[in-house]
Amino acid sequence: MQKNDVVIIGAGPAGLSAAIQCRENGLSVTVLDEFPKPGGRLLGQLHEEPSGEWWNGIKETNSLLEKAEKNNTTIKCGVSVHHVETLENHFVVHTNKGYFAADNVLIATGAAESAAPIPGWTLPGVMSIGAAQVMTNVHRVSVGEKGIVAGVNVLSAAITRELQLAGIDVVGMALPSRNIVSEDQANPREVMERMVRIAHLAPSKFIQFGSKFATFKFVQNLALQFFPKGGIKMWDMPIHLRKAIKEINGTDKVESVTMVDVTMDGDIIRGTEETISVDFVCIAGGLYPLAELAAVVGCPFQYSEELGGHVPIHSEAMETPIEGIFVAGNITGIESAKVAREQGTVAGLSIAKKVTGNKEIDSKLQDAITNVKATRNAATIQFHPRIDEGRAKISQAFNEIS
Repeated sequence: MQKNDVVIIGAGPAGLSAAIQCRENGLSVTVLDEFPKPGGRLLGQLHEEPSGEWWNGIKETNSLLEKAEKNNTTIKCGVSVHHVETLENHFVVHTNKGYFAADNVLIATGAAESAAPIPGWTLPGVMSIGAAQVMTNVHRVSVGEKGIVAGVNVLSAAITRELQLAGIDVVGMALPSRNIVSEDQANPREVMERMVRIAHLAPSKFIQFGSKFATFKFVQNLALQFFPKGGIKMWDMPIHLRKAIKEINGTDKVESVTMVDVTMDGDIIRGTEETISVDFVCIAGGLYPLAELAAVVGCPFQYSEELGGHVPIHSEAMETPIEGIFVAGNITGIESAKVAREQGTVAGLSIAKKVTGNKEIDSKLQDAITNVKATRNAATIQFHPRIDEGRAKISQAFNEIS
């Protein structure tokens, strides 16, 4: 079993960016990913930014791959990692295609979607919003003719727009009905607070202007109290914060959903049921860091609401308290692909510095860390509020352990 300087788990923007930096500094690298092709969630991303420029995930992936291939980077797809074993002086990564030994391991596994169960969600035609994105933008397969999205959040808003651009009829977005799992996603007050952060993307100048005042709690309460029954339209599609999808109906497949009015706290108002005919439903429960492999290898964790869940403790240089284990991308907190890409650059430089001992890398590393912060501050979309606060807490936890 040949030993690498580094094995990178995940061929998304973070993993590929890290691989490029490692190879440019002469390190032996193997990148592993369970998907049939590299790129991760980048492959499904397509949206227009406020500047008018289009963010094309496939184009961004090809750009990263071109640099990686130019440096003769070994990328193995269709490889699922299920364990990282710590030996006396190196690590062994266990996969469905055998074992890979390395002095260092970068875990860049990204994020997974949270469930928001609704009665009837096992019917054919029900899928996660992320699955709809992959089917539409990666595989070019239509998810249906007429559908609805259950869950109003940053992710669902962005992907719903992508479905519209693909010519798919989405009749609206509404909350899931409240249960023990979907509590946060079903509370209109909490959803309103989160959605204020993407109102600047709305085509309506009125909504953009109003969002500047909606940062105040009393304004949000007023907005919810007088929220239009027909919803507020974004891209000619109603977004409902006072309606919830109570049930998904059908015999052998999705045929309709039952929608109900809800109070400002998300409680169902009886007698308001209405049936909406659809042939698919996308459930959007949000994202959380996919950090199981970091737990397996023994990384300490800290829960951070600002970062989307339990996050492995790490430094600004993407090192964990376990020497030789690094993390980058959404495993460290839910942010944009641009931030993940810059974090990957930091991780790659950190690993190169550790392996080569080249002090000339120091200035590049500091510049890369600064670039992560600049990219974060310039982000069009933030998935969670108080990102900087969450990052500071994780860095402090790392310093206390180290």
